[in-house]
Amino acid sequence: MFRALPGVRACVLAVLPLSGLAILELVREQTGTAGFFVGLGLAVLPVPPLMAAFRWLGRAAPRPWAQLLFCFGWGACTAALIAILANNFATEWITAATADASAADRLGSVAVAPVVEESAKAAALLLVFAFRRRQFTGPADGFVVAGFTATGFACTENVLYLGNAFGEDVRSGAAALDSVTAATFFVRIVVSPFAHPLFTVLTGLGFGAAALGGGRLRRIGSPLLGLLAAMGLHALWNSSSRFGEYGFYVVYGCVMVPVFGLLVWLAALIRRRRLRAVAGELAVYAAAGWLRPAEVPALVSMPARSLARALARSTGGRAAGRAVALYEADAAALGLLRHRARHGGPAEEPDFACRERELLRRMWLRRATAGPALARAAVLEELLPPRPVPCGPVAPPEPLEPPELLEPLKPPEPLEPVRVPLARRSGPWTPARSAGPTSIRPCVLPGGDGVR
Repeated sequence: MFRALPGVRACVLAVLPLSGLAILELVREQTGTAGFFVGLGLAVLPVPPLMAAFRWLGRAAPRPWAQLLFCFGWGACTAALIAILANNFATEWITAATADASAADRLGSVAVAPVVEESAKAAALLLVFAFRRRQFTGPADGFVVAGFTATGFACTENVLYLGNAFGEDVRSGAAALDSVTAATFFVRIVVSPFAHPLFTVLTGLGFGAAALGGGRLRRIGSPLLGLLAAMGLHALWNSSSRFGEYGFYVVYGCVMVPVFGLLVWLAALIRRRRLRAVAGELAVYAAAGWLRPAEVPALVSMPARSLARALARSTGGRAAGRAVALYEADAAALGLLRHRARHGGPAEEPDFACRERELLRRMWLRRATAGPALARAAVLEELLPPRPVPCGPVAPPEPLEPPELLEPLKPPEPLEPVRVPLARRSGPWTPARSAGPTSIRPCVLPGGDGVR
């Protein structure tokens, strides 16, 4: 639907700078110039670690930085602006209707703010899901997109809270350690920097479940269910201070910390399974001659991939390192594409053959640079036994010719997953069974309705 509307993407991109200017002036007006800069300096401290954590989760099939920065900007600017305006309007309306400012503030923080804020952040996920559907492949992508969006939102909200606290301390003349700023910093930056990402990740998991396919009910219901869970957890967190003197500590220790631990475990599990899926599918392409056998274990080991980029940069400069990075990203995308098509059938990946050929073509153009670097990284990381060095003169290798590009692969039926060691210092890697002769045959995906 969104693809068919002309100018929608341009309008969405234009919203970011406009909302950024508006939220900048709005926060500065509420906190004062000095409070704004103090709040900004303190609020950015948890941003790099959070972004690095979510980036680590998505490294198996990295998303473009431009897309991640769009999500961060949407959370920091657009979602924050919507939340401030909507929350203020709702609080004023409730105050006018009930003539009780304290009750309006409580109701606004528990009932209004979670709905408004989580919906505003979920809009970024919906836009990415609508306009970049091919890159939204599962729960890991939902994790990453939601994490960057919520990190941006939390940064702006922390600027507002810390800036107001600093202004209050200046007016009261409080000491640094006994100040409201110190208490706010401890609660929001030290104790609960993961609060907003934790809420929005639930929405991201809903979109990730919808990306896996299924019926119309699953595609619509999963994101809504995730959004409702995010709103509920957010409301519980906001209401913790209303549960008595120790209500905050009870909610934090009994709910927030266990949920955080559960999501960390789930993130690691999703990442590990994603790498195993990529390993199993790339082994088939290696058997057909598209990849060197040594490349597969390197492509599913994050240390080996990083080492391969470093090796390429040391010999060929930044351009070579960039070529290896693109090769690794395309290889991961290829493995996930085949994995989805093999499990979902033609209905889930109707243009599988076209996209497979395009990814293989791009990889083949960079193979001369990326292949040796990945093979060397696999040996250095002890994912493969080192090859003996030949004695005497070595004849130059003959130039490689790509296999036929117009016909995709045919996997064995059923295709058994190949387990490739994912950690350093593992034993020798055993290559996958051959998928057939080196010539490529038409690919009949299980569940399909013919040759693709």
